[in-house]
Order: sequence, then structure tokens, then C-alpha cells
Amino acid sequence: MEKFMLLVREDLKKLKEFTDKDRDHGVKEMMDWVDSLGDKFVGGEPLWPQGRYVTKDEIVSDGPFIEAKEGISGYIMIHAENLEQAAAMAQTCPILQRGELDIEVRQVLISDFPNG
Repeated sequence: MEKFMLLVREDLKKLKEFTDKDRDHGVKEMMDWVDSLGDKFVGGEPLWPQGRYVTKDEIVSDGPFIEAKEGISGYIMIHAENLEQAAAMAQTCPILQRGELDIEVRQVLISDFPNG
């Protein structure tokens, strides 16, 4: 089995407009989906839409990622046989199926990296 990271991409403007009820419903729906992955699920968490863009010379609070329409709202780590299986698993997300988010699937290069 290989390890993959699913990067959850959502419309940042919409995320900021969510009510607590909207957010709670989305989190519950995502947790139910993650539970359905069974032992293939490794870990993951939702992320706040705010962040900092860091370069060697500065820390920018209004980086290009914040101005972009879409941003990373969370990540999920899974085990899969290959990239195709990981992508097929990602495609089963009900929120993705409704067209409310996209998922980028990336294979982890070194699974035994420290703290990996």
C-alpha cells in the first residue's frame, strides 16, 4: 500500500460566508465519508481559510493564495494500491459529487519521513 494526500479545494469566498450550521453539516458529512473509507483512512483535518504566505524575505498575510478564488480547506491521508485507486476513492466524496469542492490527489514521496 502507498500513502496519498487528498488536498480538499474549495471556494474561499463561499467558506467565509458559511454559518456555523453550514460548517457543522459539512464537517459531519465529510467525517461520515472518511469513516466509510475504513482502514484506508490514515488521518487528516480541516484547515482555516486564513493563512500566511512565507518566503525567505517576508511573511505576507495577503498572499496570492488568499486572493485566489479557490484554496485548500483541508487534507486527508489515505492508503491505496496506486494513484488510480486513490483518485477513485476521492471521487466517492459526496460533497465532491455535488460539485461543491475538488480534491487533488498526490502520492507521498517518502512514507517513512520523520513524523510521516
